[in-house]
Amino acid sequence: MTDTMISSATRETVIGFDRPFVMIGERINPTGRKALAEEMKNGYFSRVEADALAQVAAGAPVLDVNAGIPLADEPAILADTIRLVQSLVDVPLSIDSSIVAALQAGLEAYEGKALVNSVTGEDEQMEQVLPLVAKHGAAVVAISNDETGISEDPDVRFAVAQKIVNRAADHGIPASDIVVDPLVMPIGAMATAGQQVFQLVRRLRNELKVNTTCGASNVSFGLPERAGINSAFLAMAIAAGMTSAITNPLEPEIVRAIRAADVLAGHDPDCATWISTYRPVETESRGRRRGGRRRATA
Repeated sequence: MTDTMISSATRETVIGFDRPFVMIGERINPTGRKALAEEMKNGYFSRVEADALAQVAAGAPVLDVNAGIPLADEPAILADTIRLVQSLVDVPLSIDSSIVAALQAGLEAYEGKALVNSVTGEDEQMEQVLPLVAKHGAAVVAISNDETGISEDPDVRFAVAQKIVNRAADHGIPASDIVVDPLVMPIGAMATAGQQVFQLVRRLRNELKVNTTCGASNVSFGLPERAGINSAFLAMAIAAGMTSAITNPLEPEIVRAIRAADVLAGHDPDCATWISTYRPVETESRGRRRGGRRRATA
């Protein structure tokens, strides 16, 4: 069994090898968003509400929720944000924090089977996070770095992922509840970053039989026209076997690339999602163009 099932109180999302690629909406994250950070810190959530509704409307079947604000009560803010988001939308959530107390608060507030984001290969963190994941019956993102940092050697990152999978098993967490992040480095700083990820994804899929994810926008950091790079990266990652990613579902170019890759990978039976998403838009657009020509002629 390679499917990773997560759920809200009323809805399931499955990440799997032979299933449509899962977009995990990245927008509820105050990192680099000063206005959002200030609002969340002071108990105002209008931007959170707008981002939650917009991302689900754009097709995201999972939302990532992060409340990492310096000098703020992250556990309390994260729990409050999760309750709010779950009251607005029915998709499952990824509870995103590097602070164990915040993960615990988020899990206690959550209704359903969450995706915990994340655990690293550091021994101390594994022994804090994995029992929490097991207690709440959650799934978990496994980040392939450890006490030595992020290795530039793909073999080392694979070994770290394998270590986490094995340690999780000791806590009763099956490999199907682990989604490995092979770590995407900025392509502008490391020319081999894309190829390394594609190589790792193939190994993780074929050897460890685990699903994969990443912070897709990292690949384009520091470059112009980032959506173009991110779109191409995601299409190539899907071809290599990646099954989910934290990305921006409000970028039409990114969503189009993901849905096209699903079609070509055979994960959109009868092209049903592609047709239902894009045919009405194309028909309406053609009608407007024809109408515009008639008016011009008249």
